[in-house]
Amino acid sequence: MRLNLIWAQKNIYQTIGTFIQMTLLSSAALYSTTTLAQSISYAQAEQSVLTDSYSTQANQALQQASQLQAEAVKGLGLPRVDLNVRAYAFHSEVDIPLDSFKNNLEQTLEQGINDRLPTGFPDSFKPVINQAIHSGVGLFPDSANVVLEDQVIRPTVSVLMPLYTGGLTSSAKEVANIQAQRSQLTSQQQQDVQRFELIQAYFNVQLQKQLHASSRLNFNAMQGHYSNALKLENQGFISKGQRMQFEVAKNNAERAYQNTEGSLRSSLFKLNNLLQSHDINELSTPLFVNSTQNQSLNGLLKTYAEQSSLIRKMQMDTQLANANIKVQSAAKKPNLFAFGEYSLDDKQNWIVGVVARYNLFSGVDKNKNIQAAELQRYASEQITERTKQEIENIIYSPYSEVSSAQQSHQLLQQNLKAAQENLRIQSLSLKEDMGTATQVIDAQNMLSSLKAEMALNAYKYVLSLATLLQSHGSIDQFQSYVNQSQTNYIR
Repeated sequence: MRLNLIWAQKNIYQTIGTFIQMTLLSSAALYSTTTLAQSISYAQAEQSVLTDSYSTQANQALQQASQLQAEAVKGLGLPRVDLNVRAYAFHSEVDIPLDSFKNNLEQTLEQGINDRLPTGFPDSFKPVINQAIHSGVGLFPDSANVVLEDQVIRPTVSVLMPLYTGGLTSSAKEVANIQAQRSQLTSQQQQDVQRFELIQAYFNVQLQKQLHASSRLNFNAMQGHYSNALKLENQGFISKGQRMQFEVAKNNAERAYQNTEGSLRSSLFKLNNLLQSHDINELSTPLFVNSTQNQSLNGLLKTYAEQSSLIRKMQMDTQLANANIKVQSAAKKPNLFAFGEYSLDDKQNWIVGVVARYNLFSGVDKNKNIQAAELQRYASEQITERTKQEIENIIYSPYSEVSSAQQSHQLLQQNLKAAQENLRIQSLSLKEDMGTATQVIDAQNMLSSLKAEMALNAYKYVLSLATLLQSHGSIDQFQSYVNQSQTNYIR
């Protein structure tokens, strides 16, 4: 019976050893097949997002619109020239009193005739003559009805030239230019957000692939363990309760493997959706951990204000507030315009002049508007300073997480080497009848668990690095970290 037990154990150990070797070989073969498949690198994915995404297209349109608006007001302050055409018809009836006219006419005629009478003309005839003149003038009506009618088409050219607007013209140009520059920063900020989203999605797929591979190896190992347990139970070497423990372990491993499959499919869907694709399955840029920090914490804290698009946007908001103060102040100042108009018809009439305008009352308290604009500028300055404090806190936290992940990676590497050596020793012990199947499986589980932990730590490092760079305003340099020397890749 003892010999049979030893013989059975040797067969079991040989079977487990062969199974482990085949599992490792199949894993290597699977990886080799994967590398031959069509894949996309992070650099290619980033280029695709920044070029073809809906957000990119929308931001480009908004940026172009702001630029066009700035260009549209460049001509403010130049003369305004208008071509005007007036077409009208009129009809007017007026009753004109003629009493004064009749009196003047009568006096004029009497005076004219009397002056022309020859010398010696009898005076007795003068009243007769005057009476005749009076009777003749009396034939005229006391009033006359005058009707005026006409149809006129009058083309003119008018010119309006602002001479002084209190700074309103220059302020309007300043606002448009600042808004155009701010739109560029908004577009840059949106690109940074897209980069961060892509880093999350891309390397989450890589993480899920690593976890899926680790769970697959663990499931395969548990299947082998359970298979051998069935044989031992049938031969009477272990109890049903011990066999059921292996069955539970196998089922748990299978459930974990199925969960990783679902997580992998979900992460691939999100990445494909982000890249507006449907068939991306393989990624060529692995998870990574840089061995050293490229920048010091103090260096990042000193330079983020120049790099951060958010801070620069808020500084431009303060500039807009200053421009608004100028606009409100201009409303209190007089305006001076030169104008001219020239008729293009045959009469060629023209007029030139200067108009000065100063508002005395409009129902709006301009002083309070200026005070409000000054308070808005003050608030913008304070919010900017508060945002700087928050960014400094955000920079400090991921910087510490990046350092912690780097240290953890070094320790995990040491543990991984120890786990690999432990698996080798346990496999040899099994072949030499000095170990047990449980010891081999435990060693395999430990190795798989460490690989999964290394992948999780690398993903933590990548996200912490991305958060750090985005807070600093230099996430566009992320690719340089992927390709820099002294970088450990998780494959």
